[in-house]
Amino acid sequence: MKIFLIDGIGPFFRQYTKRQINWSKIPFNAFPPPGEELDRYFDAVVEDVRLFAERVSSLGYNSITFDDVAHLTPDTWLEPDINQCIEHYIKHFQRIFDVCTTFGLDIYLTMDIMSLTPALKERIGSSTDKALHYLKKIVDTTLRIHPDVKGVIMRIGECDGKDVKGIFRSELLLKTPKQVNRMLTSLLPIFEQYDRTLILRTWTVGAYPVGDFIWHRDTCSNILHNIDSDNFILSLKYGETDFFRYLPLNSHFFRTDVRKIIEFQARREYEGCGEYPSFIGWDLYSYYQQLKGAENMAGISVWCQTGGWVPFRRLTYLEKEGIWNELNSYACIKIFKEGQSVEEIAHDFSYRLGYGQPDKIIEFLKINDEVIKTLLYIQPFAEQKLFFRRVRIPPLLSVYWNNIFINHSVRKVLLAHVDDKERCLQQGEEALKKIERMKEIASDAGLPVDDIQYMHDTFAILQLAREYYFLPFDETRKLKIKRAKKEYKKRYPKNSRPRYRIKTNFEPMRLKSRHLKWLMNILLRKKRGYRVIDRLLTLHLLGFIYKLLVRARPNMIPQFARKHAMGIETIFK
Repeated sequence: MKIFLIDGIGPFFRQYTKRQINWSKIPFNAFPPPGEELDRYFDAVVEDVRLFAERVSSLGYNSITFDDVAHLTPDTWLEPDINQCIEHYIKHFQRIFDVCTTFGLDIYLTMDIMSLTPALKERIGSSTDKALHYLKKIVDTTLRIHPDVKGVIMRIGECDGKDVKGIFRSELLLKTPKQVNRMLTSLLPIFEQYDRTLILRTWTVGAYPVGDFIWHRDTCSNILHNIDSDNFILSLKYGETDFFRYLPLNSHFFRTDVRKIIEFQARREYEGCGEYPSFIGWDLYSYYQQLKGAENMAGISVWCQTGGWVPFRRLTYLEKEGIWNELNSYACIKIFKEGQSVEEIAHDFSYRLGYGQPDKIIEFLKINDEVIKTLLYIQPFAEQKLFFRRVRIPPLLSVYWNNIFINHSVRKVLLAHVDDKERCLQQGEEALKKIERMKEIASDAGLPVDDIQYMHDTFAILQLAREYYFLPFDETRKLKIKRAKKEYKKRYPKNSRPRYRIKTNFEPMRLKSRHLKWLMNILLRKKRGYRVIDRLLTLHLLGFIYKLLVRARPNMIPQFARKHAMGIETIFK
């Protein structure tokens, strides 16, 4: 492996004041207008990039990503005022590139396929030929005017969320494997001409026939048909869905001949975003051992800041509060670049703390790993392999970003999938008690005890939720949850530490349990391959049914699912 890549978006959020943050990319829409204010903004960003680059390069990272091609490439098809704005961005980003190259970091730019302005959208319309012509132009321009850019990372199956505003907004352009293959065939000669690298991300959210790219062998094979270039790399998340636990290594690593990099997330967007420890070292080492049997591994890509729509705002490698994300980033580079064991990493971590008892640090990390896997996750559910349409169901059902869902619908789904309910309750109780031991070690080692207390208070809510899910319902339990929710909000008010939103709804679900099980047996499958009923119903007719239902009852889908990220309707396309 030669590429050790880390994202560099953190410095752009130091001055960002919005409470709920979209961490998917640099917030260009929040930049000041061109002028002295923009100059001052970038003065601060450049200094933070310098600090970030110095720290990550000293650990062994040799590459860095920034967003994005659209905001850094002028073109005649764009509005004149947007081109003027882009010229200002180019000037300031060149300062950032100069800092990165000083520290030996190769620069990669991200790119959505594709980002549009109103004029660009009107000019291209629905023509994929025009879109491809434009893509070839801007790729050529990008590689020509940015000689420091080593390559471009292209995202095809996900686009900007509904809350994204600004001069560009990305949309899903490529909908079939054939279209993606055509794009690669057209663009790769340009990368070969400039001797740069095209990195294609497999991450898709289930929309359109290309939506199963991340796990379906035929889709992947069709996309990569006749793609044979030293200037091409396939970027794969370690599992078949997003950055969750309980996921086996993606089999694409062993099925594809092209060069590949594996993606990890050090700032765990579904596991607190660094507000409390969520150590992934043992999972990393397991994947590392398995990948010894994979051919053409080119490197790793570590997201230390990117991902999620949350109020959690700890900045990795820019402030001491980023310690837990930095620990995971450290584990990624030390395991995959140097082959270190988790025990060696724990020893180094203890040394850096000035704490002479590495055995206790190992104990701390083991407890942390266990608590995450047995209380944040509900193990019997997380271990199940379930697919709906083109997506693998996430192993974490009742917690999403900074939302804890305690409602009758989640309860019924979990009851239908979990047999040993007593064991689940016992695991939760044991895990909650073990957090107290984490606090003891943290205090002794000089680690932030407040973070462990925050973890305990949040996970105590999760254990109450688990009791609601798996014990017979009564009013006392409902009142207990409401009281705990009130105390939690009081302990962590909005103007202090960002907290989880506890979304409760104890209204009974109208659908009876036996009908729910029947419906889930139709809609969900336990194998990757599509059944006959999937091809007849879930992949085609279900999208039409969904549109009719939403049109008749627009509020049937919770606001969270309708208005966050790309919206739940995306998976029905």
